[in-house]
Parts: sequence; structure tokens; C-alpha cells
Amino acid sequence: MEDKLNILTSEAVALLKEMVAIPSPSFCEDAVCSHISNWMTSKGIQHERIGNNLIAEHIVNPDHPTLMLCAHIDTVEPCEGYSFNPYNPDNCPEDMVQGLGSNDDGASVVSMLGAYRWFGRSFAGAQVNLILVLTCEEEYSGVGGMTGLWPQLQSKVNFAIVGEPTGMKAAVSERGLLVIDATAHGVSGHAARNEGKNALYTALEDIETLRKYEFGKVSPKMGKVNLNVTQINAGSAHNVIPDRCDFVIDIRPTEQYSNKEILEDLQKVCKSELKARNLANKSSATFEESRLQAAADKLGIETFSSATTSDWMRISCDAIKMGPGESIRSHRKDEFVCVDEIRNAIETYMEFINTL
Repeated sequence: MEDKLNILTSEAVALLKEMVAIPSPSFCEDAVCSHISNWMTSKGIQHERIGNNLIAEHIVNPDHPTLMLCAHIDTVEPCEGYSFNPYNPDNCPEDMVQGLGSNDDGASVVSMLGAYRWFGRSFAGAQVNLILVLTCEEEYSGVGGMTGLWPQLQSKVNFAIVGEPTGMKAAVSERGLLVIDATAHGVSGHAARNEGKNALYTALEDIETLRKYEFGKVSPKMGKVNLNVTQINAGSAHNVIPDRCDFVIDIRPTEQYSNKEILEDLQKVCKSELKARNLANKSSATFEESRLQAAADKLGIETFSSATTSDWMRISCDAIKMGPGESIRSHRKDEFVCVDEIRNAIETYMEFINTL
């Protein structure tokens, strides 16, 4: 087993370096998708390409439950301040892979591929069917990724592991994301004569209301809904009473509320007009009496609640979020993942599947 695991790790690391060298921001994943597809073909992995998504199925018994392994192949744009070329992973220490997408989410992609190959090549027998899904457009919630795929996968999948950098801890819940654009309306006038109705003051009243607002229901897994006002803009000149003030509310929901409920509750206490950018980024939580939770407990895998969103919010089956790397490295300069983290992830995924 050690020799085969070493080979899987070595080949996973080589593929990850090749992926990092191919720019793949959301909605521009064609080249990296083609590369991964060709690599899968070279390794004898039968798969289907739908848009810039890749799907492989290993069905051992139609009567067995099916586990989906899911990770995303797209990245954000590189941020400023990189001390090296974010698309050149070759000039790095031997014990790591560095570059854009190495940690988020390339490490999960290649580790899940490694675990899938282990069972798909009959190195060991699995008692669950496996579906490997590598998605595009995850970083910006595009409809061409898991959003579009899930309707055709839903009937096949019983539970899922969503690959994201968690240090191979198992997230059993994750907060959703609700961004609200708020607009306070007033009447313009000359500041010297105290004319008009100041929209900025209306906005400030609402912001103070929001700062003190308490949601009644508290999640046993995630705690309270988090709410913060993060941006504000008003006024055209120093001597003009603003007739409009715009501000932005960032909300991280729990499973206790739908995004629509939150929007409606806040509109009742605010004078400003509230509009949600997207109501679909829901919170998620592992099911009660989950087999995934039981497997994590049996293996001694630490569980936690995640503050970040993922493709989990786009699926409806029981799931956990677990992958190599660390979330703190994502969307930052000098992104990297360690080779040992990839090796450990492949082995942990294998053990987890066997435990199921």
C-alpha cells in the first residue's frame, strides 16, 4: 500500500503543478479542464465532460449508496504582492507546491483524483459507489458549475464530500452568504439653509438599528447569524444635502433562517430600501444521524463549523466539507500547499470511504 500511495502522491503533485501553470479564473477554465481531462484519459479514468466540468463514475453495485467527491478547478484572479510568478510552480521547495490555486482548490482536486484512482483501479474494494465531480465557476457562483450539474446528479448521489482547504478537518456546517444593497432616500437641498431631507441621516439610523439587531433563533452548530455593514456612500458636494445614501450589508446566515426570511425581517425594521444581490447562497449543515458524521467520529477526525461558502450550498444531499491545505492561505499572495498535506489527504479520503 505504501508504494502505491507514494506513486499516487507523486503523480498528484505533478498534475497540480501543471494545473497551477494554466491560468484558470472562473469562466475561463477551458484550458485547465482540457488538461485534466487528457490526464484522466491517460490514467484510464473514464469520464464525461459537460461544459468545463468533469464527471467520473465508479459503480461497484447499483444497490450500494453513492458518495460524491466534489472539488472545483477554477481560481480567483491573482492578488497583488506575490513574491513569485503565481503561474510558475517549478521554483519552489520540493516539499510544497506554490502558486495560484495550489491550495484552493487544486490540492483537493488532485487528492480526490488520487483516492478515486485507488478504488477505481481495484487496489482495494469499496462498499460505496463513487462519483467524482470536478466543477467550474465555483468562486463566483456561476450557473455553469455545480448549480447546473446538480439536477442531473441529485438522483444518483446519497452523500458527498466537498473538497475545500480545511486541514482535513471535517466541516459539518457552513454559513451562507447574503449581501444586501440598501438605499436610503431623501430630498436634496442647500446645506447652508438646512433644506431638504438628509438621506445620510436616515441611513445612519438604519445602520444603528442593524448594529443592535438580534436574530431570535440561534444555531446549535453555528451560533448567531452574523451581520455587518461594510460599505457606505453618499453626497455629491460639501454644501448639498444628499437625497440618496447607499450602504452594503454583509450577512452570514445559519441554517435557522432562509435568506429570504432574513431579508424580509430586516426590511421590517429599516426605512431604507433593501435589495438582495442573490438569495441562493444558503447555509448548509450535515444531516442529523449522518453516516458521514459517524465516519468522521470513528476515524477521530475533528469537526468544526466553517465560515466560508462552497459548492455545498448548491447540493441538497447529506455532506461534509473536507480537504487538504488551509483556508487562511486562500485568496492571498504566495499561495501554497505542502506535499505531505496531499499525501495525507489521499490516505484520509481512502480511509473515510472504507469506513463508510
